[in-house]
Amino acid sequence: MRLIDEDGSQLGIRPIAEAFSLAQARGKDLLELAPGANPPVVKIADFSKYRYERDKRLKQSRKHQKAGLLKEIRLHPRISEHDLTTKFNHMKEFIDQKFKVRITVVFRGREMEHRELGLNLLNRLKEMLDSKFTLEQDAQLDGNRMSILIAPKK
Repeated sequence: MRLIDEDGSQLGIRPIAEAFSLAQARGKDLLELAPGANPPVVKIADFSKYRYERDKRLKQSRKHQKAGLLKEIRLHPRISEHDLTTKFNHMKEFIDQKFKVRITVVFRGREMEHRELGLNLLNRLKEMLDSKFTLEQDAQLDGNRMSILIAPKK
């Protein structure tokens, strides 16, 4: 087995019995790092410390992941200009924070007969956003809702 010391230095290729006795003499554990390698790679280390550091690295990597998070902005076809500006500013913040944003226009009652108003509103928002995003899903109607899905550029 290829043996690695606590500080990361190579101790060479040793028989398993010798590696195990060396670890016991130091009061440490023998960790198998690469069982598929030829010869297998083992390290002398404290197992609880190794497990703690591994879990800490995994937790840190999960903390920085934001992929797949989705925010939704709901609008109505007869939205006022000021309200639209406010919603647009929220949308820009979400995109700057690397969130995907679903923009949904909700139709009520007879507004369903004027779907082109919702489509015009979505097109207007796409033009206002410029080139900060990529369009993941074009406008599609689902019941009384019309929505698009946008994501920040990579």
